Amino acid sequence: MTVAGITDTRPYLTFALSEEIFAVEVYKVREILEWTTITRVPQTPDFMRGVINLRGSVVPVIDLRLKFGMAETARSVNTCIIVVEVLTGDDTLVMGMLADSVQEVFELAPESMAPAPRIGTNLDTSFMKGMGKHGDSFIIILDIDRLFGADELAGIASMETDAF
Repeated sequence: MTVAGITDTRPYLTFALSEEIFAVEVYKVREILEWTTITRVPQTPDFMRGVINLRGSVVPVIDLRLKFGMAETARSVNTCIIVVEVLTGDDTLVMGMLADSVQEVFELAPESMAPAPRIGTNLDTSFMKGMGKHGDSFIIILDIDRLFGADELAGIASMETDAF
């Protein structure tokens, strides 16, 4: 069984959070940065680590580990910020996502993907495009545009401005 709406082979960037491997479509990735100073912003959700200055623009940075109920991302030699573009209605929001490490870019054919699992009625899997099979492992393929609710995106979007 394949994932609805995906009919062609697409490139994905894989990254690690704890022991799990996640992926996003390459076209959503703007760049990958080494860990840099993140300025904390008061009264934001726990998963909102703060903002960075990216060539004169303020870019919000979220901690996907916290968003997914894991322990906070710790700084290491491999920790990075994946800068992505998220569609929010008619606008595009640029934001950074902390990852333990970036793995690889590879192409995934539709027949190597399965729909997101249904695990009970209380678990929201709408942020998952599906599960990809790569070698002997499963990869959680994120739908980055559906990862956050409208209220969360509104708060994040209000942080994205020109710094200088």
